Amino acid sequence: MFELFANQPLLPTIWFAVVGFFWVGYIILDGFDLGVGMLMSPFFAKDEKERRLLLNTIGPVWDGNEVWVVTAGAATFAAFPFWYAALFSALYIPLTLALLALIFRAVAIEYRGKKKSERWIAGWNTAITLGSFVIAFLVGALLATTSTGLPLDANGDRVGGAFAWVTPAVFLGGFSMVGLSLLMGLAFVALKTDGDVRYRAGSALVKLTPVLALPAILWVLYMQVTTGNMVSYLLTGLALIALGAGWLGAIGAYEGRAFAGYASFIGFAILAVFLALYPKVLPSTLDSAFDLTITKASSSEYTLRIMSVVAACGIPILLVYQGWTYWVFRKRLLVESIPAAHDVTELAQQPTRTSAHTRGL
Repeated sequence: MFELFANQPLLPTIWFAVVGFFWVGYIILDGFDLGVGMLMSPFFAKDEKERRLLLNTIGPVWDGNEVWVVTAGAATFAAFPFWYAALFSALYIPLTLALLALIFRAVAIEYRGKKKSERWIAGWNTAITLGSFVIAFLVGALLATTSTGLPLDANGDRVGGAFAWVTPAVFLGGFSMVGLSLLMGLAFVALKTDGDVRYRAGSALVKLTPVLALPAILWVLYMQVTTGNMVSYLLTGLALIALGAGWLGAIGAYEGRAFAGYASFIGFAILAVFLALYPKVLPSTLDSAFDLTITKASSSEYTLRIMSVVAACGIPILLVYQGWTYWVFRKRLLVESIPAAHDVTELAQQPTRTSAHTRGL
C-alpha cells in the first residue's frame, strides 16, 4: 500500500490531498444545497410555502458552501499551476456556463422574495432549479474530465476543437454529481424539516437511492478497473459500505445517520477517484508520456512550503467557523413557521425584526 507514495515527492502529494479535501467538502456541502434547489421544482414541492421552507433550510449556509469550490480552484492554481492551466483553458465553455449558472442562481435566491408577484416568484424559482442542475452537472463533468483525461500534447495544450472535452465520461460525471446532489438534498431536507415535507423527503430518499447513486458508482468502478490501486480499492469498498449504511438509516427514518452515511459515501468515492488517478493529475488521451503528474504540474517547493503554513492556519479556522454556523442553525423548520408573503415596501413601512432564516428569501 505504501509503495504507491514511496517514490513521490512529499509536498506535492500533500497538496494533491488538500485539493481532494476541498473538492470533497464542496461536493458534500454545496451538493446538498444544489439538491435542495433542484427539489424546489413542482416534482417535489407542492406549493410556494413548501418552496420557501426548502429555501429557508439552506438560507444561512448556501453562500458559505460555495466558498469551497473557490478554495478548490485557488488551491489548484497555486499548488499545481500547469494542471490548472491545462484543465481550465481546455474547458472555457463549460466553466463559463457554470459561472453564469452560479451567478444566476445566487441572484435568484436573493431576488425571488423581493416582490409579491406569482410570475416574478415562479420565474426565479425556475432559475434556482435550473441553475442548481446546470452547476451540479458541469462540476461533475469537470471532475470526470480531470480523472479520465483530455487530448493534451507535450506542452500540455489541448488538441482539437472547442468541444474536444465532450466524451461519454463527461455525461457520466455530470449525472453522477446531479444524483449525489439530489441524494444529499433529500437527506438534508429530511434532517432539517418536520411534518409532511420531512416524511416525503425520507420516502423519496429510500426509493431513489439506487437510481441516484448508480452513475457515481459506475464512475468510481470505471476508475478502479482502468487505473485503480490497493488504496483506491479500499476506499471504494468503504464508499459502498457507507452508502449501504446511509440507505439503512433512511429506511429506519434515522435522518442523522442517513445524512452521515451519504456524506461518507461521497467522501470515500471522490477520494477513491483521486487515489486511482494519483500520481497523475490530468491524463493525456493522446499519449501517456504527455500525462500531467504531481511532479510535472506542481509549483516550486518553496511555494508549497509557504502555502502549507497558510493552510495549516486557515483550514482549522474554516472548519470551526462552518461547524459553528451549522450548530447555530441546527433546529428543524416547519411549513407553519414560514410567515405570509409580503412586498418589500410593506416591510419598510412596518419594520420588524426578522430571523436570519428569512433574510431575503
